[in-house]
Amino acid sequence: MQKSRSDTPALKVSFLGGVGEIGKNMTALEFAGDILVIDCGSSFPNVDMPGVDLVIPDVSYLIANKDRVRGIVLTHGHEDHIGALPYVLKDLNVPVYGTKITLALVEAKLREQKVENTNLNIVKPGSTVQFGCFKVEFVNVSHSIAGSCALAITTPAGVVFHTGDFKVDYTPIDGNVIDLQRIAEIGNRGVLLLLAESTNIERVGSSISESTVGASFNNIFADNTERRIFIATFASNIHRLQQIIDLAVRYKRKVAFCGRSMINVAQAAARIGELRYSEDMIVDIDKIKNVPDKELVIITTGSQGEPMSALTRMASDEMAKVKLGYNDTVIISASPIPGNERMVYNVINNLYRHGCRVIYESLAEVHVSGHAYQEELKLIHSLIKPKFFMPVHGEHRHQKKHAELAMKMGMPSSCIIVPDVGNQALVKKRSISLGDNVPAGMLLVDGLGVGDVGSSVLRDRKHLAEEGLFIIVIGLDRKSGEVTSVDLVSRGFVYAEDAEELLENAKQVVLRASGKMDLKQLEDFTVYKSVVRKEVKSFLFKETRRSPMILPIITES
Repeated sequence: MQKSRSDTPALKVSFLGGVGEIGKNMTALEFAGDILVIDCGSSFPNVDMPGVDLVIPDVSYLIANKDRVRGIVLTHGHEDHIGALPYVLKDLNVPVYGTKITLALVEAKLREQKVENTNLNIVKPGSTVQFGCFKVEFVNVSHSIAGSCALAITTPAGVVFHTGDFKVDYTPIDGNVIDLQRIAEIGNRGVLLLLAESTNIERVGSSISESTVGASFNNIFADNTERRIFIATFASNIHRLQQIIDLAVRYKRKVAFCGRSMINVAQAAARIGELRYSEDMIVDIDKIKNVPDKELVIITTGSQGEPMSALTRMASDEMAKVKLGYNDTVIISASPIPGNERMVYNVINNLYRHGCRVIYESLAEVHVSGHAYQEELKLIHSLIKPKFFMPVHGEHRHQKKHAELAMKMGMPSSCIIVPDVGNQALVKKRSISLGDNVPAGMLLVDGLGVGDVGSSVLRDRKHLAEEGLFIIVIGLDRKSGEVTSVDLVSRGFVYAEDAEELLENAKQVVLRASGKMDLKQLEDFTVYKSVVRKEVKSFLFKETRRSPMILPIITES
């Protein structure tokens, strides 16, 4: 595509996350001197990121332009849309707008990370907020969390409609049906650009209502009247939590919340009235031994098999508070996020080993998606009737499929851009094109460090995980230049007591390499260490076909 002429005013749409990937959603709209940010999410680390806790967008572009950033608007309260806020707001303290439950979840995260003096503003669906030249209308939509909104953003170039994450659910648990009438009115007014989620574009037909999960749960409760029931689900799926609590009341069971995020979300949602229960039906997880099995429901984290989650630790016998057995029924009320399948099925296998009865999505309707299927996406396209379209919120294959769907509905390919992270689209009244890329990518959160774990650190961690560590401690008499001792330490490479001959031969390699150098004349030991590392690496690979990380250490006497 040709780049737009720089002398013509254009709406700039910069993608800092959430395109070409699942999670880490963040988009910036820019016109003249104003920037508006949509969402600020995080994502799970993948298997190539050992030790990493969280992945967040690189916001260096926004920080460089912080005086022009008018605010952050949130479509809903899922981690992939709010998870990066505690880290981003430390460097970009701008007003944040979202619905009541969304900001309640944000506040809990900010307290946990000790982020203070933030400017949080509650909005209701149907309300509008002005951000410089941008006027944002929050439009009610259905999703797997309460307080979800699409955004109709009026800009000097035209109206941008951002769906957020949504589905068309005509029987939602809270009764707040997606506002299709208002969406149609916005479409009839004229929409310049549609940004629509693409997560479930590969699924034909329409998604199932959340209310069907309640019917499945009811059947499970009725069939397991004498058994203890565990339900693992996303903590943020408050509608599902409410259904479980209502069933617990019907079947005269106590409820225990397990897992830090589950407890935090339940308390935050109850505090603002989004989750309703009486305190006398809640039991602390530390006191569940006092409750008979048939009178207890445990709602827990761990539906994605996360290593430190409550259900995973239960299944691995690492949680003293909960011991699983033959009288337990465990429901996994979620489908695995792409990449998490192995972890989820490992947990399921461990649950079966404990003798549990396990129910998951492939066995019963215990989970429905919160994302629109093809027919629901077609409905939004037909109501909005945009001039231009960019598919977002999905991997590249999802975005391409969504672009194909739009073309099948009559949109010219010249009116569609499939963006990637770092792309900046230039949108005018009569054209759409790609401009220069903006700084973007990912920052890795590891403990208290943000962004200090880079590719070289990850490379070292993977090397250590795959090949192990081989430490060579060389005692050196600096005056004579003679090696006085060589000690070898192996971790994750070979077990020392089973490899005495290999280690002794490795010592001889170190001594021979040392004998080839005049150590008394060396000003520093950089070259010496490099020679030792090279010689030992060659020897170990020849003997074992493995290449551990080799760390020479010099001690002088």
